[in-house]
Amino acid sequence: MAYNLKEVVANKPSRFSEGHRMCAGCGAPVVARHILRALKEEDHAVISCATGCMEVSTFTYPYTSWTDSFIHTAFECAASTLSGTEAAYKSLKRQGKLPEDEHTKFIAFGGDGGTYDIGLQALSGAMERGHDLTYVCYDNGAYMNTGIQRSSATPRFADTTTTPAGKVIPGKMQSRKDLTQILVEHHIPYVAQSIAFADFRDLYEKAEKAIYTEGPTFLNVFAPCPRGWGYDTPQLMNINKLAVQTCYWPLYEVVDGKYKITYTPAKKLPIEEFLKPQKRFKHMFKPGNEWMIEEFQKEVDRRWEELLALEEMSNKE
Repeated sequence: MAYNLKEVVANKPSRFSEGHRMCAGCGAPVVARHILRALKEEDHAVISCATGCMEVSTFTYPYTSWTDSFIHTAFECAASTLSGTEAAYKSLKRQGKLPEDEHTKFIAFGGDGGTYDIGLQALSGAMERGHDLTYVCYDNGAYMNTGIQRSSATPRFADTTTTPAGKVIPGKMQSRKDLTQILVEHHIPYVAQSIAFADFRDLYEKAEKAIYTEGPTFLNVFAPCPRGWGYDTPQLMNINKLAVQTCYWPLYEVVDGKYKITYTPAKKLPIEEFLKPQKRFKHMFKPGNEWMIEEFQKEVDRRWEELLALEEMSNKE
């Protein structure tokens, strides 16, 4: 359905206020602000936020950047905290203690450390139990808040404080976990991968679908980090663009098990274009390290081809 994005989205009041303490050039606040714009203006939201960059920089008592109800929860339990809140809300509704016309949506935010790793058990449990909530992972590819340590979302060969690139190892040695596919295997009604890219339409539409689909839903959203990745702050949107154009971060959704790729580059760029602007990959461009770029490209190509095959297969069913 065609619509004017400015009229529909940009003119809505922001539910994530300016004045937060997130770093300049950080992708996470862009993600949070835009996702919350997908809420209907008359609806209330309860936000559960795992300890991490987003929480410590947007909620420092008595100040908050969130206009909806906000729960700061521990690193590992954003999903379980929100599960309990959603269950309590349903109970109060059944008991007639809340007005029939009162609508509350439940949204959790967690970084990749609190989602891919520490919070995976709580996330998996919430999805399996079928709670009516949306979990958003803002994926910045490492434990940025505690010192840029590697996580299972960190790409292979990335230089972090716990996988320093040098003579012994060439950065992180393991490939990045594909958490989006893990959530698809929970057989929940809606899973999507998105990014703050172009006119933000992809992120807005997927956020709206996730929030207003009944049952558990999951969004994995690319969120670059200037400190951990080593790019100049004005380059945020360029990094996002290159992630999509190289197919490092494919944009797709899975609705009731059916795959749909929501953006296909007209001309797929080589992975070097994504790697070059980031200092965490600078060692890959030293003479003799060409094999790293080749291996990285093979991994990106393999995952992209797998996704194409999944889309084709699900559309035949």
